[in-house]
Amino acid sequence: MTNSRIAAVDVGNDAVKALFGKLDSELYIPNVVARDLEDRPVIGIEELDEKDPLENIHIRVHSPALTENNVIYRVGSLATKSSNSTELDPGSHKSEEDQTLVMLFAALALDAVDEKKDKGFRKTNNVIDANYTLGTGLPLREVKEGKDVGYRAQLLGSVHQVEFLVTPKYQGLKVNIKFDEVKVYPEGFAAYINLVMDNDLNIINKDLIDKRILIQDIGGLSTDIAVIRNRNVDDDKAQGFNLGVSESLEAIREEIRTKHGVELDSRRDVVEIITRKNDRNHIMVRGSRTSVHDITDRILLELAKKQYRFLRNVWQRNSQTEICYFVGGGASVLKDYLKTLNNNLDGYNIEFFEDEKESIWMMSNAYYKLISDYVRRNQKTEEKKDEKAKAASSK
Repeated sequence: MTNSRIAAVDVGNDAVKALFGKLDSELYIPNVVARDLEDRPVIGIEELDEKDPLENIHIRVHSPALTENNVIYRVGSLATKSSNSTELDPGSHKSEEDQTLVMLFAALALDAVDEKKDKGFRKTNNVIDANYTLGTGLPLREVKEGKDVGYRAQLLGSVHQVEFLVTPKYQGLKVNIKFDEVKVYPEGFAAYINLVMDNDLNIINKDLIDKRILIQDIGGLSTDIAVIRNRNVDDDKAQGFNLGVSESLEAIREEIRTKHGVELDSRRDVVEIITRKNDRNHIMVRGSRTSVHDITDRILLELAKKQYRFLRNVWQRNSQTEICYFVGGGASVLKDYLKTLNNNLDGYNIEFFEDEKESIWMMSNAYYKLISDYVRRNQKTEEKKDEKAKAASSK
């Protein structure tokens, strides 16, 4: 039987964060795609092979799950350099966008072709048959609307093929992706699991386990506020809002273009300007270091006020809440503004993750814990069945 490899993939609105196997591999790919109407020109294959595949992801994707099939895409960093690149639009549903699937399949295919570790996949000529057990997630509002069921079904039921075109090291390889199992978790619940449990699902945060907690996960396109009590997510009280940081990042990008004549490739570039350690909120304009503080402060403070209103409204309906954790890429961007607002206004007990990487990778870490636990429990069940069968046959 072909091995099934664990994959925990968070298709975030900003980037895909993926963990594989026994945590032997991880991938971070900006969530940007650009359709190619024709193959990319290649300037010297030898030169191509010296480049980083992650910076030059060029693929054709075939899957019955896609609305538009057999399309050629530039993905991630390569796509940001295209004039027709697309990022997920505010108001869209993650579970219904081709881009979500293209990013997911690209991450899995990149893991499958990476030869650093033998994964036990079958390879015939240039075709790799890759089996995965996938843990992933959707925003709370989509799960509440039941969209996780259709999303899971379209992944499970088919073979999805990624063909590498002009991609260094992998040109000409095809990966057939099949899923042995797909678990789709609500994002707020996943954040809670990550807060209280380690990779073996042992409780590491006893102080939190029985507290009443809010987890406000600010993403690119949406915000989820999970309400945790009695160690469970209260689905009725939990809320999803159709507002993330993408619109504000786009507004900053547009204003920088209008005011300074500087064209930033993607929202990722805006995040980099806002969050980097040195020269934060500065750009180069015709070779001169220039502050864009006035633009970023005005737009992000406006968004932080809206996020703070979400917190206030949910806290009022759950008045015995003890603490709210802010997580996700959006929380990293808005952290200083939210802290200032809270100090000046209600003074709620709120907490941020000072380690930005921990906040950004929180969902994929949680999916990894959950899907690994599923695999472990499944193996134990199978072992018990085998033991019973052996015992029955020996009688």
